[in-house]
Amino acid sequence: MTATPQRRTYDGLPLFSYGFRPFFLLGSIYAGLVILVWLPVFHGEITLTSGFAPRDWHVHEMLFGYLPAVITGFLFTAIPNWTGRLPIQGKPLMALVAVWLAGRAGVTFSAHTGWLVAMLVDSGFLLLVAAAAAREILAGRNWRNLNVVMVLLLLLAGNVAFHLEAHFHGAADIAVRFGIAVVVLLIALIGGRIVPSFTRNWLVRENPGRLPVPFGRFDIIVVAVGALASLCWVVSPVGGLTGSALALAGVLHLVRLGRWAGDRTWRERLLLILHVGYAFIPLGFLLNAASAFDLVPVGAGIHAWMVGAAGIMTLAVMSRATLGHTGQPLTASLATEAIYAAVVVAAVSRICAVIEPAHSEPLLHLAALAWAAAFFGFAVAYGPLLAGVDRRRKSAPKMVA
Repeated sequence: MTATPQRRTYDGLPLFSYGFRPFFLLGSIYAGLVILVWLPVFHGEITLTSGFAPRDWHVHEMLFGYLPAVITGFLFTAIPNWTGRLPIQGKPLMALVAVWLAGRAGVTFSAHTGWLVAMLVDSGFLLLVAAAAAREILAGRNWRNLNVVMVLLLLLAGNVAFHLEAHFHGAADIAVRFGIAVVVLLIALIGGRIVPSFTRNWLVRENPGRLPVPFGRFDIIVVAVGALASLCWVVSPVGGLTGSALALAGVLHLVRLGRWAGDRTWRERLLLILHVGYAFIPLGFLLNAASAFDLVPVGAGIHAWMVGAAGIMTLAVMSRATLGHTGQPLTASLATEAIYAAVVVAAVSRICAVIEPAHSEPLLHLAALAWAAAFFGFAVAYGPLLAGVDRRRKSAPKMVA
């Protein structure tokens, strides 16, 4: 059962009244900026001041920059619903935002600040988030959600390993795959909770009939097999054993997705996009399996996971949570549907750019522009809700996470 959040009068800036507000807004803006900067860097038109190699800066800021911001916004909004405790807001939330911003500056200008300072400041954010989440979950005796804290600590370990590997070996490789694997695991855990739950609630009310299969032993097996297959991929991304494990995980995740009745959610894009986003999890497993057998170029599966699953799921969760916690109807507007369409185009284009190298240049530009349009579009469409006065502040927030 979900706990009922306590209520507290908050008279500060609305932007810092709840975790989703600053982190969704800043995370979406940063996601678009990183890609727009990356294009001229990729073509050698501008030079970064980061101690990371250009590719590593791009990967790091997507994997350990924008994603932790969105994850934090989601968790700091969901945890009060899980535990019934007061949300983190005001000055503590401002301090966390400041640390996140300092990490982005530290990494981008690490050629001047030094790699060690950049690592400490950058990693400090995830450490503080994990500590705050653990404190709230333990205080609320919400033991079953401690696995989220463990995943945060794994993401923190991946970030530290990224800095160390990039400094001592000149480029990050294993740490990149480890970080991606953790993100895939997090989506499998949280997606496996919210996608069937939201789908069931809507179908019962709007479209009675076949419902998603409740979480059970099969889901545990799928997540476990996926985690083991990802571990094989982290250690050795090529070879028959890794390819077979990845293929099995992909098929199981596909079956899992099929049990959630996503085909019955077409009328509500706010729900449909969750199923579309999760579909890139099995696609990523299958493409990486094909890469392990040298059937498709390396990178197709990675971008299915990062641009497809992570990109689409973050926008889906950000839009739904923002609407629900600001008292808006839980339905996708035309602007929201355009945002979803843009990020799907970005994902498909980026995967095709790897598979079809002869057309990679225009596909890369299409993917980058579509990605930027999706995330900047979110900031424009949802920015007023995130920064404005919450009409529901004096009542318990709606449980959308």
